[in-house]
Amino acid sequence: MANILLIEDDEDIRLNVVEILTLAEHNIITATNGTEGIAMAQKENPDLIISDVTMPGIDGFGVLHILRMHPSMKYTPFIFLTSKSESGDFRQAIKLGADDYIIKPFEGSDLLNAVEANLKKNRQNRNTNEENNVAENGNTNTRYKANDGTDPLLELIKNSETIEYKKKHIIYKEKSIPRFLYYIKSGKIKTFKRHEDGKDLVINLLGEGDYISYAAILENSYQTETAEVIEDCELVMIPRKKFEQVLSSNAEVMKRIMNMLAKNLVQKEEQVLGLAYNTLRKKVAEALLSLQKKYHKQKDEKFTINLGRTELASIAGTATESLIRTLTEFKQEKLIEMHNGLITIIDKDRLEYLLR
Repeated sequence: MANILLIEDDEDIRLNVVEILTLAEHNIITATNGTEGIAMAQKENPDLIISDVTMPGIDGFGVLHILRMHPSMKYTPFIFLTSKSESGDFRQAIKLGADDYIIKPFEGSDLLNAVEANLKKNRQNRNTNEENNVAENGNTNTRYKANDGTDPLLELIKNSETIEYKKKHIIYKEKSIPRFLYYIKSGKIKTFKRHEDGKDLVINLLGEGDYISYAAILENSYQTETAEVIEDCELVMIPRKKFEQVLSSNAEVMKRIMNMLAKNLVQKEEQVLGLAYNTLRKKVAEALLSLQKKYHKQKDEKFTINLGRTELASIAGTATESLIRTLTEFKQEKLIEMHNGLITIIDKDRLEYLLR
């Protein structure tokens, strides 16, 4: 018997699902909307969650996104129950980390089969993780072992070509076909989107140990961003077909990539909110701190940024003139130092205070 959380706003469907699963000797907890469902999940920590997609307030995608950020529910089986059948909804569900997707109307046997299959898979994954002491935090040092004890992604890295690229080199352009999964051995890369007026908006900052281009490969779509080197780097170029073979044959690797997608989604949502609501000072402070968070390795030393003002403005999402004016203010307030084009953060705590 499993503890199952059902989030469904339609009373008839909710009662029907409860009846089916109760007859199968499962314990059912119900919620009538996304907000209530999130609260119940955090309180009860269920073995499996079934959720409608279209609900007032927080929809099913929002529920999944929020719950996946909680360590205790990072891998709790999640099944969508919805009348939507478009392939785009399915891709969105899988991208966020859903385990299954059942279309209404459905047969009771279909629901039971999905529930039992996902409960069984979760038990097997949990046992495997305990035996191998697998850490599942999305870090590149995490080991996802195949049956012979090897890490499939590390094997791909070892057996793929490494190429050096200089600053300003374009790795791939927006709307191009993804041909490789890239692993960053050293250096720094940014991904950005270019507006019709020629201005760039930085989407992500990447460094040693990160992968890029996996989203487009997973979605079988064109690149949605442009990737450019901002510090000389070494890139391992893993052929797309080899990466896809590993994805199709190793569930743990697929889960790892899904975690990376979910993490990027959270970052992009926070970025959008910041661009929409943050003041100019907050935008610039957040840009400086995001660079420090991503690239500061020598914690006992002050962090220095070696980026052009135009490039830094694209990270902050503001005009270059506005950035320069704000940096001057920060210098006068002794939050940063500027010398020969370099920016050194000297008061991280006060910069962080600006974001409160």
